[in-house]
Amino acid sequence: MATKPKAPVDYNSKLYIGNELAALDRKDRGYYDSMTTEEQKKFSPFLMIRWGSSVEAGSPDERLVQAYYVQSTNEYLNRYFFSLSKHPKLQWLLATTISPNKKTRRHTWIANKKREGSDNKLNKFLREIYPHLKEDEIELLRSINDKRDLKQLARDHGWDDTRIKEYF
Repeated sequence: MATKPKAPVDYNSKLYIGNELAALDRKDRGYYDSMTTEEQKKFSPFLMIRWGSSVEAGSPDERLVQAYYVQSTNEYLNRYFFSLSKHPKLQWLLATTISPNKKTRRHTWIANKKREGSDNKLNKFLREIYPHLKEDEIELLRSINDKRDLKQLARDHGWDDTRIKEYF
């Protein structure tokens, strides 16, 4: 199966994430207005803050700045960001508040947390027994019970040995 070739990166584009993050670090409050109407339609404030909330750190001073970005993002953006979803310019202006305006930093992507063990047979068993529980509650149940306890739980729910073997 052929894959679609990637479009070349335009490093001069307003929508290039490096340019967006540099404007964020400079607290460039006019950056959103400097975009064309077409660029404003394509602008993704969510992706920009996902990148913007994390900076690389090496020295202890840089770790303080890293902590500042995370705390500022939590304090200013995470609280109000989605209530402004119909107003990307306001989202941009709010995003500029997280920068200490000292210098341009190297930002890193924060990946979504992967569900560890979500496909595990024991997790599937617990989801079947307790369909109303959230994933973190399933993980908690799994961590505080061993296989022997979970097998007994299956027997208590009327499962026969053949069905129990599927999961254990």
